[in-house]
Amino acid sequence: MNGSGHEATSTPPRRSHWRWLRRLLTLAFFVLVPVLLFLLVKNLDWQEVRHALDEYRPATLFLGLLLAAAGYTVFSSFDLLSRYYIGHSLPKRRVFTVAFVCNAFNLNLSSWVGAVALRYRLYSRLGLDIADITRILTFSLVTNWFGYLLLAGILFSCGLPALPPGWKLGSDGLRLIGALLLALAAGYLLACRFARRRAWGWREHRLTLPSWRLAALQGLLGASNWSLMALLLYSLLPHSVDYPSVLAILLISSIAGVITHIPAGLGVLEAVFIALLQGRLSQGVLLAALIGYRVLYFLLPLALACVVYLLLERRAIRLCRKQRRLRQGQA
Repeated sequence: MNGSGHEATSTPPRRSHWRWLRRLLTLAFFVLVPVLLFLLVKNLDWQEVRHALDEYRPATLFLGLLLAAAGYTVFSSFDLLSRYYIGHSLPKRRVFTVAFVCNAFNLNLSSWVGAVALRYRLYSRLGLDIADITRILTFSLVTNWFGYLLLAGILFSCGLPALPPGWKLGSDGLRLIGALLLALAAGYLLACRFARRRAWGWREHRLTLPSWRLAALQGLLGASNWSLMALLLYSLLPHSVDYPSVLAILLISSIAGVITHIPAGLGVLEAVFIALLQGRLSQGVLLAALIGYRVLYFLLPLALACVVYLLLERRAIRLCRKQRRLRQGQA
């Protein structure tokens, strides 16, 4: 019995090695990103940054607000699409509200706070069980990254963004990665269309394949979400930089942010953009655009989400008190 118990609790060597490798990669990014960012901005002219921020016209900022609103509308629609995947009957307005709050917290704090903890808390109060909430979360994550695979696959296969000469990956390596990403995206869509086995699992994760039409909508919404994020940033940059390059660099910085687990990719986004565009734009102008992007797409939606979350909590407290009084009256 002791031997079998030891085998049940021990960690397989391969999984243990992968865990340590992942920790080392995360640690390396935690060290390298601040160092790289410091080296890039140590000689930065902060007066230029301030001047570039002051130069933004109200029309430009208003357009940025509209693009941010459109982006969050698409992002929150992931959960709306999951209604057809799961078949629950929650009102669309409530689903959209919960999704907006969770997405704003997710982008600014971490996926564990926004995508996971808040979704379980808010959806459970609306009457969904743990299994359905997990399926909503999984569906939304797949929608987001399926769209990523499509866009990154196309852009990287076309050789975008243009990498600096010193980067070892090179244009050919980037094109190869793009082809692999497109193959993964095509594999998912084909599996949704033709696979007889609809439920798949990996470790503790489970995924039931949607219909291929629903999967196509996932790709459309996921790609639209990433495209609107990049369009917002592009609207704040001088037009000497083309939109496809901005989108491709945003996709690269997002993966770096996921690897480091740094909330909002703080410092990672800036380091990647400065490294890839420093020869085409001045660092002051570029950093001003990134600051504007963070305010419009991260901080302002987070402030609104905090207000909405407090209102949801207040409503839940009132509902609990009402139910308690009803139970006491019946007793």
